Amino acid sequence: MADKQKKVLITDEISEEGIAPLRKAAQVDLKVGAKPEEIIACIGDYDALMVRSQTQVTANIIEAGKKLQVIARAGVGIDNVDVEAATRCGVVVINAPTGNTVSAAEHAIALMLALARNIPQANASLKACEWKRNQFMGTEMRGKTLGIIGLGNVGSEVAKRMHAFDMRLIGIDPLVSEEYAKKIGVTLVDIKQLMQESDFITLHIPLNDKTKGYIGKKELEMAKPGMRIINCARGGLIDEAELVKAINEKRIAGAAVDVFEKEPCTESILFGVDKIIVTPHLGASTSEAQVLAARDVAEQIADMFKGMPARAAINVPYIPSETLEALEPYLKLAQSLCKLAYSLAEGQSKSIRIKYNGEIANYDTNVLKAAVVGGLLSGISEERVNIVNSNVIAAKRGLTIVEEKEGTCANYASLLTVEITTTKGICTVAGTIINGDAHIVRVNDYWLDIVPTPGSYFLFSDHQDRPGFIGSVGKITGDANVNISSMHLGRLKRRGQALLVLNLDEPLSEKAQKEILALPDVTSVKLVAL
Repeated sequence: MADKQKKVLITDEISEEGIAPLRKAAQVDLKVGAKPEEIIACIGDYDALMVRSQTQVTANIIEAGKKLQVIARAGVGIDNVDVEAATRCGVVVINAPTGNTVSAAEHAIALMLALARNIPQANASLKACEWKRNQFMGTEMRGKTLGIIGLGNVGSEVAKRMHAFDMRLIGIDPLVSEEYAKKIGVTLVDIKQLMQESDFITLHIPLNDKTKGYIGKKELEMAKPGMRIINCARGGLIDEAELVKAINEKRIAGAAVDVFEKEPCTESILFGVDKIIVTPHLGASTSEAQVLAARDVAEQIADMFKGMPARAAINVPYIPSETLEALEPYLKLAQSLCKLAYSLAEGQSKSIRIKYNGEIANYDTNVLKAAVVGGLLSGISEERVNIVNSNVIAAKRGLTIVEEKEGTCANYASLLTVEITTTKGICTVAGTIINGDAHIVRVNDYWLDIVPTPGSYFLFSDHQDRPGFIGSVGKITGDANVNISSMHLGRLKRRGQALLVLNLDEPLSEKAQKEILALPDVTSVKLVAL
């Protein structure tokens, strides 16, 4: 008999077979298609809310759910859930991170085959009573090169299956180890090599500030002639106007797109191009995936009602107030350190070392470890990392996490250090909290003091210390009409290796960055938004 003291509200169409385990643990009410005001009016009576992608779980809904313990998304993404509001209100957000993995991988492969053999076009032609075999000459997959952008759950499943087609596999994912890539039969390359050598490209990365327009004009101009592109990940990863132009100019043979920036999508420049296949976000649309995703979150809700932890919690679980008060500033610092380390590190990641010095070493730092791992993965993976799964996700990607604690700190009350070891060396960044503000105080071997501020950009330049260098850089930024708000210079010895950090009010163009890189004795130039 269901525990009537626990109530679950479901507002989207969800597989009845999938939610069957939940009916044994709680009272389940279906209000499919309920409007926001209707949900707000009743959510106060419920302990859990289960949705798919239609219901927008806003801060207003969450704040009205005074009894809410958990919000469950029966799928992979959580774009329609205000996770920040849920965390603030003490509500755990869970999803089904692997429920539709195989379905999404299979749909990408189906589109790849349809693209290679012109299946939708041939079908439409024949049903129009035309017999035009010569117009639909295709290409074999055998012996071709497949470029996989993103080697997370879905990308890895695609790789495993495409070996059966005798394809050569290359890929991009800076946060998987070479050992893991080798295990799934993928050779890691950079974007230039991937574009120049791939006959087919399939994308499996999240959409964020770094990945928006990931395949744009520059990438398409270096593409191998006759390349075909498949996107079953997120709308916005490909510059659609440039894609259409490349296909019309016959530089690209075709594309298949399952996702769009705004959905539902009934109008798009892609629709008018015969060599582009489109489907209405069908990656997870199999009966098996819907049942698996629903059952996954239903079982997690039931477990939580029994006092057990959820397997796929998105946000950080409850932290004692005294610990949260002490570590909260360092959570924000961790985000800045990870963004900087991710931007400066080169090569394939092998291990992550996190060191806590001073007062923070006396606390349970699992939440900081999760923040570091999650921050590093956020630019390349849809996987959300929390205190429960940080080690699991890192291990799955072949990364080793090492933590060190030391109760003393020479120059600061506390110091948080993040060190990434890659195939090309070690990148080290460290920071502290001063008067409540985050300060980045170390970059590799250089000690300095950078204060990350919203809307600011930092230019990092490794160079040989010499007279006139700062003036030369200042002239380039001045000619570009970019203002320098502050400058930091670290050096190991006079006229030795040095690091220049400029805090810029606006981003510096790629052209201007190349001008700085072309100056004598400059080894690297990186622009980072912190």
